[in-house]
Amino acid sequence: MPRSDRTPTAASPLEWSPDILGDGFTCTTVDLGDDPDGEAAIVATLVRHRRDVDTGGPRAAVLYVHGFTDYFFQAPLAEAFAAAGFDFFALDLRKCGRSRRPGHTPHHITDLAAYDAELNAALDVVDEVTDGAAVVLAAHSTGGIIVPLWLDRLRRADPVRHDRVTGLVLNSPWFDLQGPPGLRSYGTVLAHAVARVAPARAVPQRLPGGYGESLHASAHGEWEYDLDLKPLGGFPVTFGFLSAVRRGHAELHRGIDVGVPSLVLRSDRSALGGPYRTEIDSADAVLDVEQIARWSGCLGNRVTVVPIPGARHDVFLSRVPARDTAYAELSRWLTSATPTLSERRSVHAPDAGSQSPTPSGAHP
Repeated sequence: MPRSDRTPTAASPLEWSPDILGDGFTCTTVDLGDDPDGEAAIVATLVRHRRDVDTGGPRAAVLYVHGFTDYFFQAPLAEAFAAAGFDFFALDLRKCGRSRRPGHTPHHITDLAAYDAELNAALDVVDEVTDGAAVVLAAHSTGGIIVPLWLDRLRRADPVRHDRVTGLVLNSPWFDLQGPPGLRSYGTVLAHAVARVAPARAVPQRLPGGYGESLHASAHGEWEYDLDLKPLGGFPVTFGFLSAVRRGHAELHRGIDVGVPSLVLRSDRSALGGPYRTEIDSADAVLDVEQIARWSGCLGNRVTVVPIPGARHDVFLSRVPARDTAYAELSRWLTSATPTLSERRSVHAPDAGSQSPTPSGAHP
């Protein structure tokens, strides 16, 4: 079968450099050229974690996409997939994490479809370096709206690339705008209006810092990550970004078809906004889980939705035992619902006092 066009892509031959996560992780830069939103030239960064031992059977790979005010730092997630025989890749999108450059407004974009450039390039790189492995896509939060819309476009317009994908895992995807109903009506109209004339203007209301404080080891959490790349209180949201997300929500709500089996993991309850309090250690403090449940059926194909009792917004950053449950549900789904991976070993986490991977720098 002929390959689709492969531009833009990483340098050929691929140049992998040591990654900020240390041993076992490398990264390569994808040059995306001029920014369609008029800021400095843009790049994306693809991070790789290679499995140390060949577990036999057909090769498989994972491509992970982060959310807003986020980047890939969840080394235990990569290690769990690698231990199960998956080559793991994660993409830091333009203006995010490793890919942010001087002259960039963090995470700013005015059309989610523009991310197709780095998503296509990353999928091509994965295909090349794994000799055509079947790929499971995984995405969190804002990545959870970006990736399904891209998959739907691939299914309709680029079947060669789409055929490489065998499943989709969404971790608390952002399927609707949380908060009072007025934000989804009048607030959305306002966002679109301001975005037309001042797309880089920041929405006046800043994100609450309670969720970040629940995660990071410097506050009330157990995880170590770079606070310049993922600040506790989040980055400002631009009107252009919010307008793009709301257009993406509307597209999802009309119904799409990602064309592959999907797993949606979410918490069983929300505790939205505000400063840190112990309640948000066991709830989604960012998104409305009822909205996730409502709109998951719009993905098309076969969709499995699993609420994780006591999970945080990022279910794989939850406290034990919710984190163990999330890994167990992922393992169960991969081995039963994803046809081309049905004979792979279950995703599992190294035993470090619990079933789930121990976070780097975790506090006991």
